[in-house]
Amino acid sequence: MKQIDMRSMADKLINRETIVYVIAGGMTTAVNMATYYVLCYWAMMNHLIANIIAWVIAVTFAYFVNAGWVFRDKRTAVKEELYKMMKFFLARIFSLGVEEGGLFLFVSLLMWNNMAVKAGLAVIVIIINYVFSKFYIFNSTKKTTES
Repeated sequence: MKQIDMRSMADKLINRETIVYVIAGGMTTAVNMATYYVLCYWAMMNHLIANIIAWVIAVTFAYFVNAGWVFRDKRTAVKEELYKMMKFFLARIFSLGVEEGGLFLFVSLLMWNNMAVKAGLAVIVIIINYVFSKFYIFNSTKKTTES
């Protein structure tokens, strides 16, 4: 019986959506890290400002990848699409706060390597973002009722 429970849990966790999300999350993280690196080391920008700019670019990329590929969201009217995009960005602001706080603590105060800290924070951010995307933004079981 215990093995059946483990099997059903594994089936729920390992499916097309989560596998594709991990791939898309990896691509988004690569966009974020590459942008951050260029801004920090080539443009010599402060790491906290570079992180915000990298976040904007990566979240824009992530919206289209998540909507079209991961969650197979149906395109809707422009107004509804903009509303979903706004929800996506607002949900991601929480993870930006986690990342900015972590960078401030570990890089600004404790003087750890900024790229190593950013890479570690990326794992936490991917998990937070999946939960928000799955249950808040692209929740296909939600029914919208408009009067």
